[in-house]
Amino acid sequence: METLQNNSGLVLILYIVVFAAIMYFLMIRPQKKEQKKAAAMLSALAIGDYVLTTSGFYGTVIDIQDDTVIVEFGNNKNCRIPMTKAAISQVEKAEA
Repeated sequence: METLQNNSGLVLILYIVVFAAIMYFLMIRPQKKEQKKAAAMLSALAIGDYVLTTSGFYGTVIDIQDDTVIVEFGNNKNCRIPMTKAAISQVEKAEA
C-alpha cells in the first residue's frame, strides 16, 4: 500500500512538471519572442519612419528623444504629438 502512495506522488509531480513545460512552450516563450521583436523594432526607429500607433493612427516620426518620439499626423503637417515609443505598434522604414 505504501508503494502505491509513493508512486501516486511521483505521478503527481510528473504531471506538474509536464504541465509547466507545456505552459512555457505554448505561452511564455512565444510572448518573450514577441517582446524581443518589438524591442528591436523600436530600437531601429529613425526620423522619417512611417509608423502606426497602438490607437490606430498613422504618422511620420519627426523627432526622437530617449523614450519619447514626436509623431506628425495628417496632411496639413500641423498635428505633432509627443508619445512614448511603446505606443508604436508598427514601423515602415523611410525610403532613402
